[in-house]
Amino acid sequence: MAKSDLYKAAGVDIDLAHTLLDRVKKSIAATRRPEMLAPIGGFGGLFQIDLSKYRQPVMVSSIDGVGTKLMIAMMMEKYDTVGHDIVNHCVNDISVQGAEPVYFMDYIGIGVLRSPLYEEVLGGIAEACGKVNCAVLGGETAEMPGMYGNDFDLVGVITGMVEKDKIITGEKIRPGYAAIGIKSNGLHTNGYSLARKIVFDECKLGVHDVVPELGESIGEALLKPHICYWPAIRQALADGASEIDMVINLGMVKNGQYPQVTEEIRLLKQEGGDKILKVIIETCYLTEEEKIEMCHAVTAAGADFIKTSTGFGTGGATLEDVYLMKEHIGPNVKIKAAGGIRSKEDMEQYIEAGCSRIGTSSAISMLQDGE
Repeated sequence: MAKSDLYKAAGVDIDLAHTLLDRVKKSIAATRRPEMLAPIGGFGGLFQIDLSKYRQPVMVSSIDGVGTKLMIAMMMEKYDTVGHDIVNHCVNDISVQGAEPVYFMDYIGIGVLRSPLYEEVLGGIAEACGKVNCAVLGGETAEMPGMYGNDFDLVGVITGMVEKDKIITGEKIRPGYAAIGIKSNGLHTNGYSLARKIVFDECKLGVHDVVPELGESIGEALLKPHICYWPAIRQALADGASEIDMVINLGMVKNGQYPQVTEEIRLLKQEGGDKILKVIIETCYLTEEEKIEMCHAVTAAGADFIKTSTGFGTGGATLEDVYLMKEHIGPNVKIKAAGGIRSKEDMEQYIEAGCSRIGTSSAISMLQDGE
C-alpha cells in the first residue's frame, strides 16, 4: 500500500492537500516580494531585509487567531472572509506600533481537509496580504481528524519593520492630545463567544435570520471581515500634521490651576516641534479674569494661536473677546475667531479687531454672497 494510502486510511489525505494547494498557488505567488529568496515550500521561509531602506531597523512580530468566529463561517459555509480576518488582525496588531507588514505565515489545523474551505481560506489570506504588500512566506496545514473532528483552527504570524525612533509606544501621550477614532464594521474577531451566546442561545436566532435593523442576515453581519487600518495609519504617519488644535482643561481653569494649564500647553508645543499649535479656550464658559489668565498661559507656553471656541459650546466668538485677547496676548501669539460668524461683514469686523484667522464652515458662501 502506498504511503499516501496509508495516511488516507488514518484520515489524512495528502494527495487532496496537494491538489487543493495547487489551486491557490497562483494567488499566493502574487504576494511575493523581491526580498524572498526561495519559493514557498521549504522547511523555512527565507526573507532578506533590505537594510539600505532603514537607519535603525526593528522587527515587530505578532501571532493571533480568528477564534470562534470560525464557527460562524462553518455554519454559513463561507470561508474567504476569515482569511481576511486573520491577516488584517495581525497587521493591525503591529500597525499600532508603527510597523509596516513585510511577511505573513499561517497555520491551519483541521479535522477533515475539504474543498472549498481550504481554497477559500488561503485565497482570502493571499488577497488580504496583497492589499498591504505583505508577502505570504509560508504556512502549515495539519490534518488531524482525531484532534479537530469536523472543525478547524486558523492562526497567523506576521513580521513587520519600523525605524527604532519611529516606534509608537504611547509614552508621549499628554493631556490635551486628540484621540482619533476610526469606524469599525462590526465585532472584527473579538467577543464572538459572547455574541454567539446572546444571538443563538438567548435570542434563538439562526445565521440565516434577517434582522431589519441590520439589513442583512445574522451570519452576514457576523462574518464581515476585520478592517485593516494599516493604509490609514501609514497615510497618517506619512502626512503627519502641520497644525495641532488643543482644548484647554476647563476643570483646571475653573479651579484656578493656571500653572498646570500653562504646563500642558507647553508640553504639547514641545512635542509638536515646529507644528503650529492653536489653543482653544472656549470663551463662552470663562469669566473675564479666566480669559485674561488664558491669554497669559498661551503666551507663556509658546503657543502660536489662541482660539475662541470649538463651535460645540454654548456660544462662539465675540468682538469683545477678540479685543480682550488682543490686549493681553504676547506679540508672538495670533488670534483665531471661530463660531457665530455668519456674514462677510462679520468676517471683516473680526479681522479689523485683530484676528489673523477666521473659523467658519461657510466662508466661501459668505464671500460669494457679499460680492
